[in-house]
Amino acid sequence: MELDIVALSRLQFAMTALYHFLFVPLTLGLSVLLAIMETVYVMTGRTIWRQMTKFWGTLFGINFVLGVATGIVMEFQFGMNWSYYSHYVGDIFGAPLAIEGLMAFFLE
Repeated sequence: MELDIVALSRLQFAMTALYHFLFVPLTLGLSVLLAIMETVYVMTGRTIWRQMTKFWGTLFGINFVLGVATGIVMEFQFGMNWSYYSHYVGDIFGAPLAIEGLMAFFLE
């Protein structure tokens, strides 16, 4: 099977989106988990909850950075791999993409 430039672009975007869509739900889930663990630590004063929060907080930070990195790459791929398509749907697609980019930082 011979891959042309469009198929390679689709494959590249699919791999980036695959990794991005793994990191985003994990980041959102870990943020809730960290809030619960920190609340339990404050209410009970048991150090085990603080240690658990520190451990999962480190993984949250790593996951957050990887999610941001793959998200930025995805936005650049819209412009580089799909520039002709983005030219036609840019007015419709641009505003939700900008809102998603801004809200991702505020929600996480």
